[in-house]
Amino acid sequence: MKQEKKLPQLNTVLSPALLSLYDLSSNVVVIIDVLRATSTIATALYNGAKEIIPVASVAECIKLGKQLDVITAGERDGQVAEGLQYGNTPFQYDENFIKGKTLVLTTTNGTKLLHMALAANAEEIVTGSFCNLSAVSDYLIQQNKNVILACAAWKNKVNLEDTLLAGAIIANIKNSFSINCDASAIAETLYQQAQDNLYEFMKNKNASHYHRLMGFGLEKDLRYCLTINNANVLCIYKNGRLVNPVIPGK
Repeated sequence: MKQEKKLPQLNTVLSPALLSLYDLSSNVVVIIDVLRATSTIATALYNGAKEIIPVASVAECIKLGKQLDVITAGERDGQVAEGLQYGNTPFQYDENFIKGKTLVLTTTNGTKLLHMALAANAEEIVTGSFCNLSAVSDYLIQQNKNVILACAAWKNKVNLEDTLLAGAIIANIKNSFSINCDASAIAETLYQQAQDNLYEFMKNKNASHYHRLMGFGLEKDLRYCLTINNANVLCIYKNGRLVNPVIPGK
């Protein structure tokens, strides 16, 4: 009797506060911060950024920006952090501005979670958003390794948008993985309810981050970050930088 091929495992972590419950050492960890860090990262790399250096603190961002003479950007509590040049909106990073440049980025939740995953010895790190949903999904299937979908949430509180993105990835790749994880079931169930109109779902459910960004007049950002494959490029962490592994022009 032919032995069935053992599938890699997939788990979903709905908050950084739960990350320590998992062994990351043999996993590809997908950092998810839909509003807006991982959407901005995908957009910048899609538009030709050379690399993005994710850092945990504003002070480190400013220091590194001066040392390397590069662009510094980031936010705290949804707004441009004091001392930084640019914010965390994808629309600031069009091709004319960002192509060929290095960006040092710090955000309230996403870059912090990435550094937590590094400290926990993640085997590999990529960043995921609706903007690059297919690129992430295809890569995870190709790698055939255990996966942790790590949601950045909001200051450790579970949020809708990151849970929805985890569910969207699961819907795309579940046939290639062994999934015995209630958080994954929750995420996929939520996504199945929301997939026809993610923006309206966020609005109708009174999502906390929907209200936060709308309060800053950022409906355009919200709609962009909830659009599938509008910056469909793989964003992978290598040697302290997030890069697009595809060589331009190839």
